[in-house]
Amino acid sequence: MSKPSAGLASGLHLVATPIGNARDITLRALDTLGRADVIACEDTRFTAKLLAIHGISRPLTAYHEHNAEKARPRLIKRLKKGETVALVSDAGTPLVSDPGYKLVRACLNEGIAITPVPGASSVLTALVVSGMPTDRFFFAGFLPPKSAARRKVLAGIAEIPATLVIMESAKRLPASLADMADVLGDRRAAVTREMTKKFEETRRGTLSGLAGYYRESGPPKGEVTLVIEAGAGKAADGAELDRRLIEALKSETVRDAANLVSVSMGLGKRRVYTRALELKQVDKI
Repeated sequence: MSKPSAGLASGLHLVATPIGNARDITLRALDTLGRADVIACEDTRFTAKLLAIHGISRPLTAYHEHNAEKARPRLIKRLKKGETVALVSDAGTPLVSDPGYKLVRACLNEGIAITPVPGASSVLTALVVSGMPTDRFFFAGFLPPKSAARRKVLAGIAEIPATLVIMESAKRLPASLADMADVLGDRRAAVTREMTKKFEETRRGTLSGLAGYYRESGPPKGEVTLVIEAGAGKAADGAELDRRLIEALKSETVRDAANLVSVSMGLGKRRVYTRALELKQVDKI
């Protein structure tokens, strides 16, 4: 009787798994999982359920952010013996917001072959259903849980000329959307949740409108991915921003002028207020 990995190249196989619907898995992924010597996964119980649905029974070992430092050397040892290891996350493509990249880096250092087995991705699923431009996008992962740190990260990505894709905890969604509206400006956005599952939903609107909706209705249930339209960029709107501020400052206070212009241009209030102060100080009005 041939060993399970017969016909499957030795090395690390990065296998994408469904983000919700168990049928969203490729034939190649099922073949790889069914032949691997061991499957490294975030949660062995979760992966065991997926394997059971598809009639697969293979040895499982935990590999997640809390045990990665100890588990990684053991996996490398098995790989150096010529075994086949399949790496999966709880949902979607491995290495996206999980510690898998360190295992890949260790394999590269040891000359171990790495094979991608592509498939489902919550990032791409949210992007294509959002209605936002897909030709250029920036994935920012999860934002910090505290507002001050979150706003700092948002300020750092505000000028990126690409559609933004951000993962967020459902319970933090109303507060995060409010911070996004304030820092990024009132851009168009889409909140996707429970993608490919029974209660799949995509809600589209402006950041402030979505913040108000979830503030009133309460945080949603399930996994959430946000897609936000790109900003205009400093080079593109700088001259227009100055023109509007100079005009508004003729009759309004710095704060009121900044509020009016930030809303009309869909720019972050902090950025516009800072520029209004600069214009006031150099007597451009």
